[in-house]
Amino acid sequence: MTELFAFVLSGITVGFIYTLVGLGFTVIYNSSGIINFSQGEFVMAGGMSSVFLIYAGLPLGVSFILAILITSMIGIALMKLISFSKDGSQISLIILTLGFAIVLRGLAQVIFDKQLHTMPSFVGEGAFDIYGTTLSYQSLLIIVVSIIIVIALYLFFQKTKTGQAMMAASNNVDAAKLMGINIKKILILNFAISAVIASIGGILLTPITSTNYEVGIMLGLKGFCAAIIGGLGHPFGAVAGGLILGILESLVAGYISSEYKDAVAFIVLLAILFFMPGGIFGNLKAQRV
Repeated sequence: MTELFAFVLSGITVGFIYTLVGLGFTVIYNSSGIINFSQGEFVMAGGMSSVFLIYAGLPLGVSFILAILITSMIGIALMKLISFSKDGSQISLIILTLGFAIVLRGLAQVIFDKQLHTMPSFVGEGAFDIYGTTLSYQSLLIIVVSIIIVIALYLFFQKTKTGQAMMAASNNVDAAKLMGINIKKILILNFAISAVIASIGGILLTPITSTNYEVGIMLGLKGFCAAIIGGLGHPFGAVAGGLILGILESLVAGYISSEYKDAVAFIVLLAILFFMPGGIFGNLKAQRV
């Protein structure tokens, strides 16, 4: 029983990282209808930027803030690139985000390097003892920060004028324009928020799993799977999808083999698409994209 609890705790920690990536997909999809396959590279950019800023001698706090700002600028750059696209079809914009991701990985190799990098835990190397198993301080930090981000996003969209304007724009662009909402600014803000969330995930994860220029590939795919499992466009669906995926991966790695861990996301994704096309929290109507 202790072993099972340990696997579940480990899965929750990783699941919240998938949640943060999935939330990034959700924020952009809700505002523009675009599935941003550069989301994983935003995670990489946050982690790698923070590591090399620390290598440059900057304090931890300053490095984290600058890494988040750098990643948010990358998100805004992607939005600007999308706005310049003459072909506004959904498929072409998705391909554009894929190309942007490839460019970011190439730039990361040039600006940084190809090696794995890590950082010390931000809150010490200790751990809590919970029912005979341990939870590191860094893992607890990931869980707490992720929950705070989810709650903050909910309050932002539900309780602030800017958040409500973003929701209105996602529901009906033409009506939002008639109400005086600046759609361009809304989209810039959405892409920036998405990049900030992903960069925080990349920074928090680095002390546990390390980071390099291609870490975003699998994280992006799993974050996308988490968003689909929960219901693309539903913030709490991304939370549920991320936790389900993280726990299942941990159980498979612990009881079967870590070699099959990465396959779990895609098996669950196929099952969800077959039996519940709208995801756990989505509607039952499938949409072809």
